[in-house]
Amino acid sequence: MTTTTSVTAGRPRTRRGWTLAIVCTAIFMLLLDVTVVAVALGDMQQSLDASLADLQWVVDAYALSLACLLLTSATIGDRIGRRRVFLAGMVVFTVGSLACALAGNALALDLTRALQGIGGAMLFGTAIPIIGDTFREPKARAAAVGVFGATLGAATAIGPLVGGLLVDAAGWRWIFLVNVPVGVIALIAGARILPESRAEHPRRADWPGTTLLTITLLTLLLGLIRGHADGWTSAPILALFVGSAIACIAFLVCEVRTAEPMLDLALFRSRSYAGVSLAALAVSATVIASTTYLGLYFVNTFAYEPFDAGLRFLAFTVASFVAAPLAARLVDRVRAVWTVSGGLLLVTIGMAWMAQVDGSSEWTVFVPGFIIAGSGAGVLSACLTQAALDAVEPARAGMATGVVSTMRQVGVAAGVAVLGVLFYNSGVDATSDALAGSGVPADSARELGEAVGSGAGVSVLDQVPAAYRDGVATAVRDASATAMSDILWWGAIAAGIAMVLVVALMSRRPSR
Repeated sequence: MTTTTSVTAGRPRTRRGWTLAIVCTAIFMLLLDVTVVAVALGDMQQSLDASLADLQWVVDAYALSLACLLLTSATIGDRIGRRRVFLAGMVVFTVGSLACALAGNALALDLTRALQGIGGAMLFGTAIPIIGDTFREPKARAAAVGVFGATLGAATAIGPLVGGLLVDAAGWRWIFLVNVPVGVIALIAGARILPESRAEHPRRADWPGTTLLTITLLTLLLGLIRGHADGWTSAPILALFVGSAIACIAFLVCEVRTAEPMLDLALFRSRSYAGVSLAALAVSATVIASTTYLGLYFVNTFAYEPFDAGLRFLAFTVASFVAAPLAARLVDRVRAVWTVSGGLLLVTIGMAWMAQVDGSSEWTVFVPGFIIAGSGAGVLSACLTQAALDAVEPARAGMATGVVSTMRQVGVAAGVAVLGVLFYNSGVDATSDALAGSGVPADSARELGEAVGSGAGVSVLDQVPAAYRDGVATAVRDASATAMSDILWWGAIAAGIAMVLVVALMSRRPSR
């Protein structure tokens, strides 16, 4: 970890456990909000008359804020005090959660999710440095980092189940309202217990780099999410993609030339570290991002209530819970290349198995894949942070873990956007093919295709004349299953490619 100066030296050692508990509670809460929305999106879609793009931004506005501001938040914490930034982040996150619950339309919800993500970045950016300063002995620190890694996996895995319970019991707004009392309690406890610490030689905040990274990701996501509506070759979409490429090049140049960059590109000279970062990006962009569309599929195509839909994720949740502590025991015994690539292999196999779904499938077709992919996600959540620490020298440990956390959020944001493009196009095409020759008017068939591509599933049947309903119901189920299958296949392919690259990068033993 980065060398620190504790401002509150002399605190009782017994408070270390409380410090870890407060930090992990905050991280659990903010990461829960990545996947807790999965089974609530159907209700949001109806309540707010939201499009697929609106629903994508519910996830991506949050992940984008986390990704762009996490490293900068860590730097500010090193300079002015991590406890101070952590507590400020708790305030922003809690206020943002309340604002999300009160949102009156889709745009307001997307904007308040961005505010919530800013608070989350402040919490996430200071979490590992606080733990590192609190647990200074290597053995105790490794155990604390293990608990932190398990918290990451647990929060991500349990999100759909918690979301379903809250939505069924009280409505989708409660997935955000529940954060308010937890945030207030954590804020009070943190103010009383958390030690203050700063880096002995803090870096300056890299605001040009932060701005360029934000522009890069924002323009890329805007282009991906708006592409099917505005046309992929339209001037606005092409301008967004070109702008994203220019901003990305400018960001890399800025980071190379800046004396104190937010992202030290020299980290990636370590092949092992590059492999760990790629794995973090891949698992989030594939299996974690796919939960957004799986939640919509369970609610709108299988027609389950949100809690029943959340229960269908239980196999994924339990597998992740079981795999994470088992993998944590192997971190010091097995080379990271095998745990990291093994986790990606399980994700690949699990997603390929789930991709067998078709229009006649029951929900149980997903169970084996959930178990396998959930095990892979659990393995990766337990080992990525420690693998990142092992891949770099101690002086860069803080930035190394921060970059891996950033890559997770970039993966979620990019994965939701890209899978959304694939889902929409596949759904529209499959619906058009299924309705060909059915007698449904062309304009109506087009509207049905767009609705299926937006994840509406069988809920579109309410607007279909009774004479066509039976035929349309079969077409809609088949088309929705085709779209779901396609994005799971592409996710499996992406995870498999990432696994091969991780093995190639990490197989050589580090020289340091």
